[in-house]
Amino acid sequence: MALDHLLEVAADAPHRGLTGAGVSRSPVDEVLVLGGGAIGLATALALLEGGRGVRVIEAGTVGGATSHGNCGTITPSHAPPLAAPGVPLRALKWMFTPDAPLYLKPRWDPALWRWLAHFAARCNRRDWLASTRARAALLDDSMQRLQDWIGRHRLDCEFSQQGLDYVFADPRNFERYQAECGALNELGIGTEVIDGGAYLRQEPALREGVVGAIRFAHDAHLRPDRYVAELARVVRARGGVIEEGCQVRSLQPDEAGVRVQVVDADGAEGERHGRDAVVALAAWTPPLLAPLGLRLPIQPGKGYSITWTAQAQAPRRPLLLKDRSVCVTAWGSGFRLGSTMEFSGHDATLNPLRLAALERAAHEYLRQPPQTGAALERWYGWRPMTWDDLPVLGRSPRHRHLWLAAGHGMLGISMSAASGQLLADLMSGRAPAIDPAPYRVERFQ
Repeated sequence: MALDHLLEVAADAPHRGLTGAGVSRSPVDEVLVLGGGAIGLATALALLEGGRGVRVIEAGTVGGATSHGNCGTITPSHAPPLAAPGVPLRALKWMFTPDAPLYLKPRWDPALWRWLAHFAARCNRRDWLASTRARAALLDDSMQRLQDWIGRHRLDCEFSQQGLDYVFADPRNFERYQAECGALNELGIGTEVIDGGAYLRQEPALREGVVGAIRFAHDAHLRPDRYVAELARVVRARGGVIEEGCQVRSLQPDEAGVRVQVVDADGAEGERHGRDAVVALAAWTPPLLAPLGLRLPIQPGKGYSITWTAQAQAPRRPLLLKDRSVCVTAWGSGFRLGSTMEFSGHDATLNPLRLAALERAAHEYLRQPPQTGAALERWYGWRPMTWDDLPVLGRSPRHRHLWLAAGHGMLGISMSAASGQLLADLMSGRAPAIDPAPYRVERFQ
């Protein structure tokens, strides 16, 4: 019997465990998606819409990690990468200060230092422009697809396209960013510069002292935890399977597909087998791929947030307090402060200094900042940061059935719909809407 026929029979069989050598085995799934965050679920949805069967494997609960507590901004405005001319000098002033927007925890970590060296080398005009164009392609495409998904699938996630404002109290900082608006406009990123007096008349939630703002009218925001929950709902409704509490231990690609060793919440070991597998494990992707000879320069950039109930006098649209690098997002259901970047490895502790910096920024800028003791949640998550600020999207160069979707940095929610569709198109042999070349893993090999 031909191998393809055997796979068809296995795929059509009931999903019951087959015992062998003490390990539970499952039949062949069309595609295994490893990771139930925004990127994994968006990929699963795009694959299902393209006619592929999908099984999502998630170690915790869907959307319970990096996708959960971010500020939920959808930002075509964020096409420029972090690696920009002048950034290393500014970063040096911050990186050893525990409550600064960027913090580097002192430690011996050769991989991190190599990452930082590559990052610094890209802080030039040529590389900045190349990354900006590639990021813009994903962000613009994702905004359109996200709006389509919200309409067609009735995603209840508090989506609103009200724009995003960069707010400044430091005149020098405001002037510097104004000088960059021309370059952004040339790249198709529309900006509106508003002086401080006019802005305060528009936004009564802010204190006096604001010298100006830059508005990105085409940006949007949503509630990220609800967005991911809604993606999971639609994936299940379209026939996809989602296994929560199922941790991936290792991968074994072969000519027939990919075998995945897993362990459930009770410690029981098992195996899943797919014709293809997509690795969408954010900052946990590199250690899983390293035994296969794939080296991904992804560092966990730790971000923090604090969430409250909806506030009476909240800003009318999302704000980025640029002098403090703090994001403020208000929904009908809540209020959140977030941001900061901390390179401390997979340190699983809440740093009170980082959280205090968020609250201090709120007290500096907001007339009615939320009460510290009333917070509903204090959270951290690891952003998967590549040194060129571009994700890895595409087939593994070593294994034809293994596909990668990781390294989205701070823009996983913003890039999710486009990333999922791009990968689904590549896996199905369809011509993608955007050029996949900038995101190939080969650039790191």
